Amino acid sequence: MKGSVTLTSEELLAVLNAIAHPLRLRIIAELARGRLHVSELARRLDMSRPLLYMHLDRLEKAGLVRGHLELSDDGKAMKYFELVPFELRVTAETVIGALAADYDHDNQIALEMEESKDE
Repeated sequence: MKGSVTLTSEELLAVLNAIAHPLRLRIIAELARGRLHVSELARRLDMSRPLLYMHLDRLEKAGLVRGHLELSDDGKAMKYFELVPFELRVTAETVIGALAADYDHDNQIALEMEESKDE
């Protein structure tokens, strides 16, 4: 997740939505202890791997976890996940900043569209 960079409202909502589920909070808590192979994480959480992957995907898209493949000694591909360090503090200023970032982004797109018409 972005450190002190202002999130857009879409990014802020993705993060808030990602943590707004009890199972995803449990995943974050487990990964806070260190990276884990997906099968081990599923065992610890008593969760099926397909369900776990669904939740991990949501967390990964929000930038809260990161997954990567590694080859085991016997050549098997093994998927590991780790927590991306983050701090989440939501204030009125956070919301205002996200909306301002949207406005700036939208204005930049409009400006680029105008410039391309002139070419």
